Amino acid sequence: MMSFASRDGAAARRHPVFPRLRALPYAIACAFIALPAHAETDATLPTVEVSATTLRSGGVLDLDTTSSTGSRLGLTLRETPASVTLVDRALIEERGAQDTQEILRAIPGVTAHNAPGNIGVSYRGFGSGSISQLFNGINVQYAIAARPVDSWIYDRVEAIGGPSSFLYGSGAVGGSINYITKVAERGEFGEAQLRLGGHGLKEGSFGLNRRLAGDGSGQADHHVRVDVNHREADSRIEGVGSKSTQLAVSLRSDFGARFNHILAYEFQDEDVTRPYWGTPLLNPIAGKARVDEGTRFKNYNSADGVYAQRVHWLRSVATWRASDALQFTNTLYTYDALRDYRNVESYRFNPANTAVIRSSTLLQRHDQRVVGDRLDGTYKGSLAGHRSDWAFGLDISVNKQTRFPNSLSTTVSTVDPYHFVTERFFDIPGMSPGFRPDRDNRVKTSAIYLENRTTLIPSLNLVTALRHERIDLDLTNRREITAANPASFQRSYSPTTGRAGLVWDVAPGATAYAQYATAADPPSGVLSTASFADVRNNSELTSGRQGEIGAKLDFWQGKGSATLAAYSITRKNISTQDPNNSSLTVLVGEQSAKGVELAVGLQPTKAISIQANVTRVNAEYENYRQGGVSLAGKTPTNTPETVANIWLSYSFTPALKASVGVRHVGAVYADAANTLKWPSYTLVDLGLSYQVQRNVSLVARLRNAGDKVHALNMTSTMAYLGAPRTADVALRFAF
Repeated sequence: MMSFASRDGAAARRHPVFPRLRALPYAIACAFIALPAHAETDATLPTVEVSATTLRSGGVLDLDTTSSTGSRLGLTLRETPASVTLVDRALIEERGAQDTQEILRAIPGVTAHNAPGNIGVSYRGFGSGSISQLFNGINVQYAIAARPVDSWIYDRVEAIGGPSSFLYGSGAVGGSINYITKVAERGEFGEAQLRLGGHGLKEGSFGLNRRLAGDGSGQADHHVRVDVNHREADSRIEGVGSKSTQLAVSLRSDFGARFNHILAYEFQDEDVTRPYWGTPLLNPIAGKARVDEGTRFKNYNSADGVYAQRVHWLRSVATWRASDALQFTNTLYTYDALRDYRNVESYRFNPANTAVIRSSTLLQRHDQRVVGDRLDGTYKGSLAGHRSDWAFGLDISVNKQTRFPNSLSTTVSTVDPYHFVTERFFDIPGMSPGFRPDRDNRVKTSAIYLENRTTLIPSLNLVTALRHERIDLDLTNRREITAANPASFQRSYSPTTGRAGLVWDVAPGATAYAQYATAADPPSGVLSTASFADVRNNSELTSGRQGEIGAKLDFWQGKGSATLAAYSITRKNISTQDPNNSSLTVLVGEQSAKGVELAVGLQPTKAISIQANVTRVNAEYENYRQGGVSLAGKTPTNTPETVANIWLSYSFTPALKASVGVRHVGAVYADAANTLKWPSYTLVDLGLSYQVQRNVSLVARLRNAGDKVHALNMTSTMAYLGAPRTADVALRFAF
């Protein structure tokens, strides 16, 4: 297998949904792309070797890899008092993960779906509103921002389970997931991939890393990297088509041994025609959820339904090593996203299951901008004669989002479940082109943080962290002013969160740890989309607390490794209905999760690699009301009790390798009252790779080989079904 990854694709293009000129990022990207043409033309490309250690992540877990997500102290996975997972580039390619959501399958216990208006992730018993999804360590505070992106432009994905607000701010009771983009490196290499598959899949990817100036000494070297990917595909779902382009361009400048700078730009362009929103459930809707096989691939959306998004990232990262002990990093960033929806989104069967009723018409635009700056520092020192390392910093950001909703809840039409034609969207009475703003949400966050690791005795380290934030939320009404929707409203929050953990080196290659951590979440969703009712009724953030113990070890003379974690999380101050007035909410709700996570990696021989993980979580409401009814003891929706994965690969020869992956996801409830359940399911993926030449390989994959009908997400009337059996072939090059 090759450890190379590259992107190719069409040039980024502007879509008519863009209402304003955003020329600076494009100008920078174009300049970067033009620069390689002026590089030395007579440079000799180095030979690229593919070594067994490159794919170590395919077998034994590499617990000595440094993770920037579990701590800012530069700790390895083994040294961090938490359950931290790192999915590196080699493993992404080994598993054939097509996008970021498929990468998440490598993280113990995580499930995800990509329903267009409700991107969902479940982690340790909590959903998207309680999980931070970061991009290069930056939180844009909006779950839909984590729509699946082609994996080509990403170097790795890291995750930390449980409360982590002390690192990334409010919104991380269940955990944090960090998507880290490829950036320019020292050296010169190139890579490319062509992929074809079922349902009209056509994809091209290309990547190039080159030195623009300097002699490689690091005194005045400049390296540029360009990764681009373009993908087009149809779907087994009728009428669905998609196009996407991803571009990542970066310039790395080394000014001597102590200072370097990275300027990085990323662009994401996605267009989905007639998006699939789900399959209606058969009546009676109770007990075991069922779908009609004849409707599995039907699409009840409008004939010209749309989902489109354009995302721009621009980052400036400067690192200065003031001394061997002291280092500073400053990250200045801006994020700009525009998303458009034009769909009929809800479908249900009539009582006799003879017709499908279509409703929930929505014309929507999300316009979001985030600007921020983070200054980080690290210091390696001592405290009372003991080694003591520090990380500290200041984080400031402004997140502004305007939404433009125009919705109708009435029935659009009733159609034959199997033979029907749907209307064009703007033929629906009450819908016409144009966007009318509803409100502006402006979230300003200022935070300071401090983290420390002190060696108490040679085999025992104390790791602590503390973060204090000031969050100012301003809402501005852009429509009619009423008592329920005033002209403006402000609310401020000041959470303080932290972590304390002990890491004990039990034996060479084996550690045990215990930790206590806290977090803070918005009580009823993210603040960047909070309504006037949300902020007026909810004066506090929720509080999350976790106790966790675990172990990380190597065994079998280095042929095996494992991690084990047991945790208990409680989230309080959830917004729930007032028992005396169901039209009001009070902050007395409580939710808990208790679970165990086990991950194992084995490399019995050079030819055989095995990785597996299994999680079991008991998530339930401790105090929660809906419709005037107590739901204490019930399981939150779309939260499986068990998730298990196993991946096995076998090299028949140095050039020929086969792999199989098995994924089991437990049953989930579609409603908070737990009256409707989708049963557990098991998926099987198969892969075969052949090294055609030294730097050329061919990879074939069969996904969901058993063609299992499975739901990735449930609502009270619909199931969002996962992909059926699909096949694809990829040709990879390195140069």
